[in-house]
Amino acid sequence: MITAKEIAELRAKTGIGMMDCKKALVEAGGDEEKAMEILRKSGAAKAAKRAERETKNGLIESYIHANNKLGVLVEVLSESDFVAKNDEFKEFAHDVALHIAAMNPKYISREEVPADEVAKEKETLLEEVKASGKPAEIAEKIVEGRLNKFYEEICLLYQPFVKDGTKTIEDLLNEKIAKIGEKIVIARFCRFSIGE
Repeated sequence: MITAKEIAELRAKTGIGMMDCKKALVEAGGDEEKAMEILRKSGAAKAAKRAERETKNGLIESYIHANNKLGVLVEVLSESDFVAKNDEFKEFAHDVALHIAAMNPKYISREEVPADEVAKEKETLLEEVKASGKPAEIAEKIVEGRLNKFYEEICLLYQPFVKDGTKTIEDLLNEKIAKIGEKIVIARFCRFSIGE
């Protein structure tokens, strides 16, 4: 039997509604870790359902580092003006701006990375792996794995969140979509740094 305390603890950790937390705990047989994974997948599913909706509202969040030598502007969009004014949405936009300041991504997702940059990286990785004497079929798999690591380093959505390394920015985005109930998009960003 799932207790109210267990539900409340899961809700405190995830920020997701009580009924969804209860349902996930029941499905996971009371295992909190499994319930969190169920909620993560559920958030991704809800995000996918909302993917076709238009986002014409939102906000531009700024973050200036304490030394005034580093700044970020990020545009985060939502379906409605109501959500754009929501404190949770604003906090998410601020967290994304802070993350961009700290981790310096170049792109939002792998779709934005120019094909020639990917080809160049793939060629370099393939040469490195072949030089180590690996057979061609294994080399391709190793290169794919390293290419995923390359995307994690340069693409905002795949980077581990600077405040919680157990989730990526994409995980955080999907959680917010599930919790707020609207499509949210990180549309673009710009990072300024003195001397760069």
